[in-house]
Amino acid sequence: MSFSLIVPAYNEEENIGKTISQLIKIPWEEFPEIIVVDDGSDKKIGDIVKIEKGKVKIFRHENNRGYGAALKTGIKKAQYKNIVITDADGSYPNEQIPNLVERFEENDLDMLVGSRVGKKVAIPLIRRPAKWILNCLANFVVGERIPDLNSGLRVFRQEVAMRLFNLLPDGFSFTTTLTLAMLINGYALDFFPINYFRRIGRSKIRPIRDTLNFVQLVLNIALYFAPRKVFLLISVLLLGLAVVWALFTKFVLGQLADVSTIVIIMTAIQMAGVGLLAELIVQRTPNNYRKDNIK
Repeated sequence: MSFSLIVPAYNEEENIGKTISQLIKIPWEEFPEIIVVDDGSDKKIGDIVKIEKGKVKIFRHENNRGYGAALKTGIKKAQYKNIVITDADGSYPNEQIPNLVERFEENDLDMLVGSRVGKKVAIPLIRRPAKWILNCLANFVVGERIPDLNSGLRVFRQEVAMRLFNLLPDGFSFTTTLTLAMLINGYALDFFPINYFRRIGRSKIRPIRDTLNFVQLVLNIALYFAPRKVFLLISVLLLGLAVVWALFTKFVLGQLADVSTIVIIMTAIQMAGVGLLAELIVQRTPNNYRKDNIK
């Protein structure tokens, strides 16, 4: 299967040469189109990576536009209909790419994600709590367990990614959005277990800020495709709060706060109504992102 392999890179002077050399040395059945997108690095990647002519294509953003923007550039420039993406930092087992491609082709998938659940997984402890919360929220939105929401090693169809471009952000949440959008819209998606190694150099991820952005992103996707789940969850939480507040005021303060309890209950009912109305609007609105709407 012919495919394009995209490597986004931003200030990866320590890693990019090793990564490209590793990719070239993989015993490919058919050598892929390798595309490196230099996302406005301080030192031009083309000046650092010494490669054989014709082995790698390099595209450069003059300014740093973000991980997702680099991938979009690579996807648009790719000549093959199947895309593989990996990182430039040496954290992914790139020698597994032929296995991913083979499984992707054999199962006629729209996307195969390298799921970081192997025997060696070096995810920093500081990122694990936020990752767990984000995965729980995403699992709730799609209604199924997602082994790895934002892995940077995956295979997917160029046509599908470009169809979803309007939804895909320019930042680190590109892969998260792609996973959620494809699951919600009925695309054939599977996960392939891989190892994940400690990166060389400093990570570009900002734990607190990026985690908050990821949570906002998941909620935005949920409100866009499955608003009923979000509003009904809020409604249930408000009803629970009303019960707790009524018991607290009755047995601890000695007098039932009936007015405030009724206000909370009415708000919960309104949230449920908004959710049902939003779901009806979503169902009646043509969804051009769904797989069954591709012509």
